[in-house]
Amino acid sequence: MNLKKLKYTNDHEWVKIEKEFAIVGITNFAQQELGDIVYVDIESLNQKINKGEIFGTVEAVKTVSDLFMPISGKVIEINEKLDSEPELVNSDPYGDGWMIKIKIEDELEIEKLLDFSSYENITN
Repeated sequence: MNLKKLKYTNDHEWVKIEKEFAIVGITNFAQQELGDIVYVDIESLNQKINKGEIFGTVEAVKTVSDLFMPISGKVIEINEKLDSEPELVNSDPYGDGWMIKIKIEDELEIEKLLDFSSYENITN
C-alpha cells in the first residue's frame, strides 16, 4: 500500500479513502508502541460513530488502547480475521491488519486529517 496516499490522525489511525467509503486501521508506529497485540475488540458494526468517538479497543500484552474514529460515518464492515488473528495488526497494519470499513458521512472531515509528511513529523 502506498502510505503517502493515506490520511492519518494524531491518535495514530490511518484512513484509506475509496469514493464514499473509508478503510481504517492503526499505523505501524502505533502497533510498535503497543507491542504484541493479543485481542481486538470492535463491536460497532452498523453503528454511526462521530469523529473522535471510540469505535473499539486493542489489547496488547502490556496495555489496552482505545481506537478513535478518524471521521464520522457508519461502520459497515469489521475485519473478522482479527478475531482469530489479532497479530495481523502487528505484522501487516496497512494490509490484512485493517480494522473497519465505514460509509463516510462528512467528506469535509477528510480535509482535516493529516497527510503523510505531517504525520511523519509527529512520530519523529
